[in-house]
Amino acid sequence: MVATESSLSSRSSHSPSQIDVDGDTEFLNLLAHARSGNRDALGQLLQWYSNYLTILASTQLDRRLRRRLNPSDIVQEAMLAAHQDFACFRGTSQGELLCWLRTILIHTLHRSFKKHVKVEKRDIRREVSLESVSQRMDNSACNLAGLLPGRDPSPSAPLQERESAVLLADQLSKLRPHYREVIVLRVLQGLSFDEIAQRMDRNCGAVRMLWLRALESFKTAVSAD
Repeated sequence: MVATESSLSSRSSHSPSQIDVDGDTEFLNLLAHARSGNRDALGQLLQWYSNYLTILASTQLDRRLRRRLNPSDIVQEAMLAAHQDFACFRGTSQGELLCWLRTILIHTLHRSFKKHVKVEKRDIRREVSLESVSQRMDNSACNLAGLLPGRDPSPSAPLQERESAVLLADQLSKLRPHYREVIVLRVLQGLSFDEIAQRMDRNCGAVRMLWLRALESFKTAVSAD
């Protein structure tokens, strides 16, 4: 079984325990084939985390940087580096692979900042910021699941955090850009509605309405799968 979009969608409809079993089995199969030199398997494995990394990259680009940098281009460059350096990855779990990919993404972001903007001391803090957003994304997966009908965020039915964060990113990627942006700013970056309004150049009332529509769209996207 390969990590295609359809396979990810089908896993999102399973119970949490089934998600853990299927996801781990699929990951280990792809990892074994990738390490044996199968480039297609490696491509499928890395593509599994593309949306996750794109969301992380987008959180690091303010309006000034977005005029020069595209999150998708940054992730594509990071993925190319991961292909080239995959022999250096020694981990055996999804969590270890995500940490490794985030490290590559951090270095890619730093190179992009140096290329497109004047290097200043504040750029050094972006590594901490990226790790903070990444951790918040892992934790927010369970919180967002609690907003969905038929999902139980209680300890009796826990979702595997990193697996859920990847699936969450895949669902967010299906939303309209401004819906995705308001969810990322509100849930993943923890901004207030006033701060989001300033970031998105909208008034606070409009942002609150956009937030409600974005959540409804997110619920519909998940229910459709």
